[in-house]
Amino acid sequence: MENLRRSGQPGSKNRSPLDDLEFFQVVASSETLTAASQELGCSLPVVSKRLSALERRLDVRLVQRGARRLVLTSEGELYAARVATILDQVRELEDSITDRSGGLRGSLTVEATLGLGRTHIAPLLGEFAQAHPDLHVRLQTSALPLRPHRREFDVAVHVGAPLDSSLRMRRLAQNRRVPCAAPSYLARHGTPTSIEDLAGHDCIVLRENESDFALWRFGDTAGTRHIRVRGSLSSNDGDVVTGWALEGRGIIMRSQWHVGPHLDRGELVHVLPDVPTPAADIYALTEDDAHVPQRVSRLIDFLAARLPRRVNQRHEPHGLT
Repeated sequence: MENLRRSGQPGSKNRSPLDDLEFFQVVASSETLTAASQELGCSLPVVSKRLSALERRLDVRLVQRGARRLVLTSEGELYAARVATILDQVRELEDSITDRSGGLRGSLTVEATLGLGRTHIAPLLGEFAQAHPDLHVRLQTSALPLRPHRREFDVAVHVGAPLDSSLRMRRLAQNRRVPCAAPSYLARHGTPTSIEDLAGHDCIVLRENESDFALWRFGDTAGTRHIRVRGSLSSNDGDVVTGWALEGRGIIMRSQWHVGPHLDRGELVHVLPDVPTPAADIYALTEDDAHVPQRVSRLIDFLAARLPRRVNQRHEPHGLT
């Protein structure tokens, strides 16, 4: 990618065919050409001119013009898929001849949700990068759902099993979501004694991913139950939701790793503690390719070894689950 950025000018005499493939992979995985230009480290006119030059060379339109978001043509979709395959093969070749003494090279893009990314993944990536100074590690945090078809990451760290079954999964740490509220709220409104009681309470909803956010699930492998909750407050920001709960404004359902410190200090109380909630374990997700680059497998091993200990140490949380 660094070579691509250095040779990003459309008229660069040093640009290789591989640079064009890497260039288009960035474009195809970006929301807009502006986002692609930021990723490539060059101006929007440069990206637009280079894309036009590539289309002229191929004699085909790859990207639809005029759309607010970047949309690939059917030819662009096909080209992007084949480009991804070719670049994977190149990376596999590079991996096969890389020095096996322990040093890792290349780049790694890791995607995580805001809170988990800030609190746990970022510090661990810092340690991993320090141990491998020739490796460039990039962390992307987002409140948006994963879009694996856009191949925006090498590793995604996700709370709960994803809906996309095409991804390879490895569990990094155990986790459950916990219904809880501040003592002040429970003193005013009473403590629920059954799942059905939640229907009469102010429940603060976290609008994350593409899930049915107002449907709270309970149970375990033996069976699950659910209830649709209501309340006057909702947000897509996990810090906001937890802050409202701490102010006594309602009941929330949040990850154990996030609310654990507040429960330990008595700032929040576990509601319905005898009713289990389904597992929402933390997973590493990768493309289900035959070859997993060494830098990816080593990072996942590192996270699997270190993340459970960090979660159990009750670090102060930030943001979304």
